[in-house]
Amino acid sequence: MIKKTLHNGQALAGLIIILFIVTVAVFAPLLMPNDPDKIDVLKKFLPASAQYPLGTDQLGRCVLSRLMIGARYSLGIAIPSLLAVGVVGIMLGTAAAYVGGRFERVFLVVCDIFMAFPPLVIVLSLVGALGQGIGNILIAVFFSTWVWFAKIVRTYAKIEQNKEYVTASKIAGCSDLGIIVRHIIPNILPQCIVYLSTGIASVILMVSSFSFLGLGFEKGVAEWGAMLSEAKSNFYTYPSFVLYPGACILLAAAGFNLFGEALRDVVSPEEVSQ
Repeated sequence: MIKKTLHNGQALAGLIIILFIVTVAVFAPLLMPNDPDKIDVLKKFLPASAQYPLGTDQLGRCVLSRLMIGARYSLGIAIPSLLAVGVVGIMLGTAAAYVGGRFERVFLVVCDIFMAFPPLVIVLSLVGALGQGIGNILIAVFFSTWVWFAKIVRTYAKIEQNKEYVTASKIAGCSDLGIIVRHIIPNILPQCIVYLSTGIASVILMVSSFSFLGLGFEKGVAEWGAMLSEAKSNFYTYPSFVLYPGACILLAAAGFNLFGEALRDVVSPEEVSQ
């Protein structure tokens, strides 16, 4: 699967974008030309220069430095929240499919209750109750997305459970836990990775939209959506301040989407051909 992915042009393009953004996020403190939070109103709206490669914003802060550190906020929320969603979704989804009965019915009812509310409503409620902060945003994103993934995992596990090798494993005396851990989960894991890869792009857009609306992050945080919100008041005079964070959001979402869609083609080529 890895060899097929690396020979897929779309997957390679997405992977290059992802690696670039991850590298910037990890090494941002070393790559930033200036302190992203240093305010100097005497240097506001400076044009691009050697000291400030993309100029300064309305408070005299280095735009490039803020864009670099902003990658940490986007990936630092999207990746951990999706990992938590993946672990919980795979555990509950496979258990519901395999156990069935009352447990599966309760699982489906809980999923339907959560899915009845748009993610924005859930996030608004949780952020309003818990307050602002990165940890609270992580919790809000998790609770607004886990049911969608868990229900998809249940569908995959249900299909896998009806295959002959599962029946053969039961006849051979394998335990239920052993069948789930050693057989069902490894066989549905590639499809789950595809969903989580494209899900990271969705979470990046979600977090950026929340911060654009002033939810979750404290004022002045160098997050791409928050930078968009701050720049909108100067859109007509300095449109580049809107363009820069918008391009970063677009690039990050495009990278994970390209990689996820190409990975889907590699994992399930028969679905693409239909």
